[in-house]
Amino acid sequence: MKKAILALIIGLSVLACPILYVFVGPALDALQWSTLKILLYICGGSALFCFLVGELSKNNSQMDKLWSILPEVYIWIVAIRGSFRPRLVVMAVLATLWGARLTFNFARKGAYRLRFWEGEEDYRWAVLRNKKEFQPHWKWLLFNLFFISIYQNVLILCTTLPALISMHSDAPFGWVDGIAATLMLGFLVLETVADAQQWRFHSKKKALLKNGAALVDLPAPYNKGFNTTGLWGYSRHPNYLGEQGVWASLYLFSVGAGIGVFNWSIIGALLLIVLFLGSSRFGEEISASKYPEYATYRKRVSKFIPWKKYEA
Repeated sequence: MKKAILALIIGLSVLACPILYVFVGPALDALQWSTLKILLYICGGSALFCFLVGELSKNNSQMDKLWSILPEVYIWIVAIRGSFRPRLVVMAVLATLWGARLTFNFARKGAYRLRFWEGEEDYRWAVLRNKKEFQPHWKWLLFNLFFISIYQNVLILCTTLPALISMHSDAPFGWVDGIAATLMLGFLVLETVADAQQWRFHSKKKALLKNGAALVDLPAPYNKGFNTTGLWGYSRHPNYLGEQGVWASLYLFSVGAGIGVFNWSIIGALLLIVLFLGSSRFGEEISASKYPEYATYRKRVSKFIPWKKYEA
């Protein structure tokens, strides 16, 4: 049932974009279309790179390495071709700050190497790759091509569409833009703090385990195996909350540009939310299989929105 609902949400989100484009607008002008073509070329090249390198190296985190880099590249291209309008520059600067945070967080996990095809792979890809649903390998190959490489690259491009449709706006940078910038920066701080807390927790846990202790013998809260401290005591995925909030906030800039409260560039934020619904569910399945207390944690702590502090 959950998979069917998720598929329905994805389908409706995808359909929303062309419907809004035709009936609500705005239509793209010649410069915007030519800019979009540039972005599509980069997107296509990235998808091809991720597929080929992922297959040859057996490391499917190639897309993860580019996830934090491509959005700011796209938005800066729009800002340059949009004559550095203040709204576009603010969007590009905030996206760059977001990218720097995520790149740093991924780099300290060992994702980047001089041999670019190497590096630490996200553990979830290995778990997913070994599932019986993806045997024999040709099934995984198709998944790698259409979801990991093509879909995720298109999704990243879609999250930056609010910049594209705001490209020629003559509306001055106003209070809506101020709210959008404040929210985007606030969500960025939220996920930065969440990442730092997660990193400290697991670094300490690994250090304790290296001394030969078993997980159950570690001092609390490390003996649980998963983080319940700081923001993680109020939300099971505070970093995901921040990530979704960042791109929903970027969409608000299109409202400030006078495009309308509801326009087709919302497709990126919608699809990102759907992606994190599925990603968080899969991650929690893995955690529940590894840590006995995780089921209780799921019952007592909300998935995204901080609500009630976890009490063991």
